[in-house]
Amino acid sequence: MHAQTLIESTTSRDSRRRQPSIQGADVHSPNSLVIQLFNSLQLLSAEAYINGLELPDTALKGFLDGVLDRVQRQYPQLFVSYDWLLRESEQLAEGSRELMKIQYDLPTPLFQMMLGESSLIYPKYTMALWERGADGLETAQRQMLDDIFAKVGLEDGDRVLDLGCGWGSASNYLLSQFPNCQVTGLNLSHRQCDYIRQKQQDPTSALSSPRFSLWEQDFNQARFDQPFDKILAIGLFEHVGNLTQSFAKLASFLQPEGKVFIHFISSHLPYSSYSPFLNRYIFPRMRIWSYDEVPQHNQDLTTVAQWYLNGANYAKTLQCWLANFDAHQGEMARLDVGMDYAKFRRIWRLYLILCIAYFDMDGGRLLGNAQYLLQPTQRGS
Repeated sequence: MHAQTLIESTTSRDSRRRQPSIQGADVHSPNSLVIQLFNSLQLLSAEAYINGLELPDTALKGFLDGVLDRVQRQYPQLFVSYDWLLRESEQLAEGSRELMKIQYDLPTPLFQMMLGESSLIYPKYTMALWERGADGLETAQRQMLDDIFAKVGLEDGDRVLDLGCGWGSASNYLLSQFPNCQVTGLNLSHRQCDYIRQKQQDPTSALSSPRFSLWEQDFNQARFDQPFDKILAIGLFEHVGNLTQSFAKLASFLQPEGKVFIHFISSHLPYSSYSPFLNRYIFPRMRIWSYDEVPQHNQDLTTVAQWYLNGANYAKTLQCWLANFDAHQGEMARLDVGMDYAKFRRIWRLYLILCIAYFDMDGGRLLGNAQYLLQPTQRGS
């Protein structure tokens, strides 16, 4: 099946045409026996694979496709794996330090090889945009950033906050395209910040410009002296558990006419969801917000536009990452990943293949990326 036949972009009106029914499901008690059993079966199956029962990729993908298709059509409540998915957390960002340890503070060369790297596009760990005919991963990632900059209405001279800036991919590309913008990157990962600091010393990198500044800090504690014209949060809000408090904080960072652009993995399920395997081994305390969730939190920021990007974009991106991961096994096996490398390799291959299967569900219409343009809520006089 050609990925391009699956790809579509939809507005908020079009995206509401299909929501799986969960009538009769006790979604408000996700720790029911049935959901606990399903979680346990997922983890037992995953750990059998991780501990050496490695299936051929075609057999594994076929098995995952079959299970996920049955669940999304008949038992979508099983995706609501934990009760904490149904309420906002006390902190803005959940499990930040654990997330850094398990994921983002792994050796940087792992991500350079898997995600790809060039002088223009540094490692970028989010969906690429394939629906415009990109001929490769770098082009698709660049086109995604172009799409984001256009939707947020970026203007040369803007002061921009890049929240959860990763390895600085969006910041570097923005600075190279807008010679008068000033960009501040916020990041908690020490290793990612070390990568950016090295680029700040490289005169060929846009991050070496005095127009760029880096803050190594937790979003929970972030404070800034000057307001921003635009805020970009690309792939951050999967790790945020409290939209109400987060939006209040973002509004305090903005100029009165400023804009916020949020881009994250989202589903057309009526509730937030997640995977027990990914929660334990890859992204602890991550959540897949429902596509309809953000506009319901309008106390401090109001949604003025929203978009849904079909999951086929992400499935194809993950296929590229998996191919890169496999192609660099010789180099990766020499990295210190904190455990036996053979086990690490199986964990990460399962992670990538499972995510491809997730984004392939229902032709990419159930799980994809949501994008939102928000502005400060106008208070009545």
